[in-house]
Amino acid sequence: MITVLQFIENLPDRAAAEAIRERIDWKYLLCLELDDPGFDHSVLCEFRTRLLEGGAERILFDRILALLRDKKLVKPRTAQRTDSTHVLAAVRDLNRVERVGETLHEALNVLAIAAPEWTVVNIPKEWAD
Repeated sequence: MITVLQFIENLPDRAAAEAIRERIDWKYLLCLELDDPGFDHSVLCEFRTRLLEGGAERILFDRILALLRDKKLVKPRTAQRTDSTHVLAAVRDLNRVERVGETLHEALNVLAIAAPEWTVVNIPKEWAD
């Protein structure tokens, strides 16, 4: 998941490791405690090396491809070509907006349970919509 977040936000290893230590949204997505100390950035490089050495990237790709075939989104034993650059860019932008909204939504839900009196005073009523 860290590698996915790192890719989405186009972060180098050091910045991703820092995000794990400092950003509440990353801690939430990774199911970490707020005081989690994180880890050294070199762990990410070591992780990717182990994935490549074990051929795990191919296993993951084959599994995703099988799921796409099962859902008839790609045809078996045919060549597929696409120029997905613009699609990836659009999806990345949309995902960022959606993640911000979902993170805010979840944080407000937690606040409403943990401190309902605070939410009544500090959150504008129009945000309920």
